[in-house]
Amino acid sequence: MRGESPVAPVPGVDVRGASVDPSSIDPVVAGAAVAVAVLVLYAVWRLIGWYRRPPAVRFRGALRSADAVTVLTHPNPDPDAMSSALAVARLARSVKTEATVQYPGQVRHQENRAFRTVLDVEMDRIEGLTDLTEGAVVLVDHNEPRGFAGADAVVPYAVVDHHPGDGEGSAFTDVRPDYGACASILAEYFETLDAEVLGPGVPDPDDGLTVDSRLATALMYGIQSDTAQLTRGCSAAEFRACEYLQRGIDEDLLDRIANPQVDAGVLDAKARAIDNRTVEGSFAVSDLGPVTNADAVPQSADELMRLEGVTAVVVYGEFDDTIHISGRSRDDRVHMGNALEAAVEEVPRAAGGGHARMGGGRIDLEPTGSGGAQAGVAVADLDTRLFEAMRGDRQ
Repeated sequence: MRGESPVAPVPGVDVRGASVDPSSIDPVVAGAAVAVAVLVLYAVWRLIGWYRRPPAVRFRGALRSADAVTVLTHPNPDPDAMSSALAVARLARSVKTEATVQYPGQVRHQENRAFRTVLDVEMDRIEGLTDLTEGAVVLVDHNEPRGFAGADAVVPYAVVDHHPGDGEGSAFTDVRPDYGACASILAEYFETLDAEVLGPGVPDPDDGLTVDSRLATALMYGIQSDTAQLTRGCSAAEFRACEYLQRGIDEDLLDRIANPQVDAGVLDAKARAIDNRTVEGSFAVSDLGPVTNADAVPQSADELMRLEGVTAVVVYGEFDDTIHISGRSRDDRVHMGNALEAAVEEVPRAAGGGHARMGGGRIDLEPTGSGGAQAGVAVADLDTRLFEAMRGDRQ
């Protein structure tokens, strides 16, 4: 055909089948090519095998690879965070890895203080990056470091969490927003690893991975606390974990944690939440004003949620130059985490989020020239934003 040029014959090549004369191939080159192909296939096989292993096995392997780990909770740790940290420390020590539990903020809620005291939880408080021990950082019950100076500079080694978020660890990440508690994930790890749950008073053997009564009680209470006694935000995993842990529960310790004395400031805040409430339809918002304890805010939200005819509530109060916001919902129309995120969107120095049934947020106050502080949004405007967000007008 016009425009086509005849193909010149090339020695050793059959243009009809494009075959190569085997005798022309260098044996050394061929052997090297085969070796490379085998190595690539082996690497792919190992990689696939690694990701097919259960998360518990991969997490324990990551802990084994570290000389020491710093188990870090979120600010102001609750029973779910503390029990999860205890569990990670136990797993680390089972593979001869040194573990230290640390936390930013304070342990303030009476329930949290009782948990720490009754179970003799050893934790070190940090205020800045330089306070972290020298070890690979493992985040539990949150997936992005926060709450202390220099938190943005921390590169987590591993993350185990049940909250929504994009944080991840360099060696291991297991974030399950569909779970009701981080403690459920850790209990699942121990069960997957065939750890025996020991009853109260049973001594811990010298070898083998076990869950002693103290840890079983801690994990059980962590699950109960984060799910309002298995009534809010539960998945099947919470019930499986409780069944697994039940044998080791110390009922006396559990009762002492669950029934601590209540701070007078918290009771006062609960009373103000009721007196100051504004109700629109089935939604309620309440401004507590200044509070003596930041944990009074979520406790007041729980209290207001008991009001007949109310299906979603948001309570906020000022503590330590920050407006703390806490929301609860039993209304299928209101995803509380999304509502709080939408409510504070575009508000300076503010953030919000959480789960469908519960969420939280904060607005950091800006210092004024007179020595005081003010929020980037007026209180009246904040109430309007919160009601609009719960109605879906700000989604």
